[in-house]
Amino acid sequence: MKPSTALRSTALAAALLATGLVQADVGVTTPGQLKVGMDITYPPFESYEGDKVVGSDPDLAQALAKQLKLDVAYVNTKFAGLILGLNARHFDTVISGMYITPERTAQALAIPYAQTGASILVKADAEARPETPEELCGLKVGLQQGTTWVTQLQELSSSYCTANGKGAITVSEYPSAPEATQAMISGHIQAQVEIAGAAKQIAERSRQRVVVSTPGLIYKQTLGIYVQKDNKALHDALLKALEGAKASGEYTAMLSKYSLEAPAAN
Repeated sequence: MKPSTALRSTALAAALLATGLVQADVGVTTPGQLKVGMDITYPPFESYEGDKVVGSDPDLAQALAKQLKLDVAYVNTKFAGLILGLNARHFDTVISGMYITPERTAQALAIPYAQTGASILVKADAEARPETPEELCGLKVGLQQGTTWVTQLQELSSSYCTANGKGAITVSEYPSAPEATQAMISGHIQAQVEIAGAAKQIAERSRQRVVVSTPGLIYKQTLGIYVQKDNKALHDALLKALEGAKASGEYTAMLSKYSLEAPAAN
């Protein structure tokens, strides 16, 4: 290529980039597309409405992709396998109602985007209606596999329940939140611990068979967008895109729509 042609090509590429007609290298595996890993069984965070993926996380993913001038593709993955799938490059990022924890940040980078907490669900006719984690002593409790509450409840069971003669918490894990709910309705467990937004929707959709027994949030934590540790380009691009979504008002609208809070300032 002649020097003058090379210069013109470079100038054209720069002009196209400036006008948003092509994307910068933001670290995605497929050009022009942001692949998002999520467990699409988890309303109001993500679920199917016909063929469409809806919820707070798809809303956020769309807002971020818009800022990056990328299309969005969702990769439906069981919750417990999301970080593994991320690091196997099955998708570019995880946005799936996933808390930021030391165990996860040891494996991937995390960007805080919202704060929420958990609720306890019981059958509407249940005698035991625990309002705090301590009131789960002696009960059979179900949770979605891979959630942080498994370890927390096991620790509570040994350090508080059995230590005070109140009976251990029997913890059972299920592949998805709906399966845990069905196990409770069927009488296999007595309570379910679930993220607050999802718990509220489970109760609303249960035809009055399930209720939330906690008056407020328990185990408050921060939700995160996860990216591979070696993908600083995408991490930085998503940080910038999140700021853009805040400036546009889309981020605030998402928080309000799904009763989420902004994460606490560092």
